[in-house]
Amino acid sequence: MALLVTVAAQGADEALTQRRAAALGAQAEAGLQQLLPLLQRARALDPAAQLHAINRFFNRHIEFATDEQAWGQVDYWASPLESLQKRRGDCEDYAIAKYFSLLAVGMPVARLRLVYVRAQLDDGPAQAHMVLAYYPGAGGETLILDNLVDEVLPASQRRDLVPVFSFNSDGLWQGVGTVGAGDPVVRLTRWRELLAKVRAEGFL
Repeated sequence: MALLVTVAAQGADEALTQRRAAALGAQAEAGLQQLLPLLQRARALDPAAQLHAINRFFNRHIEFATDEQAWGQVDYWASPLESLQKRRGDCEDYAIAKYFSLLAVGMPVARLRLVYVRAQLDDGPAQAHMVLAYYPGAGGETLILDNLVDEVLPASQRRDLVPVFSFNSDGLWQGVGTVGAGDPVVRLTRWRELLAKVRAEGFL
């Protein structure tokens, strides 16, 4: 089983990823076997098609569950392999899996941000939520990948989401603007722990 070529080109260790999936169990291996062909095909697609394919894959392959239900913890950020092994996760887990999968097919880090938002769900109070945002550049409109919505929609059509802060592997920002808010590895403990797991899985 070969890990996607683009990940390997960015320094990933495909043998390590295979070993880590095997260590997590048969379900992680099976999930990776399902994901790899998609990622390999996605390398030849345009960015919009990559976004739709990866958003759809994880929305269909992961069942929503709270961290307490899935992990027995109040707050846990799962790596992509962990999410495939559990086949369950919350909003952070969906966004994280999509983020690293898009990086794996060659999406530049600068085009992607994980965004904490306040989401207005139905008629109840706003709730904390995380989505993945894609920034096309050159005046294009930001697109939102969300586990609550199967379609990748422009941010202008997601008026139910109010950004609080955003981050990626390179930075941390207030809202979704350009005002920096420090180093995410320093300020976000969960992100630091997650990056260590993702590196241990050979994705980085």
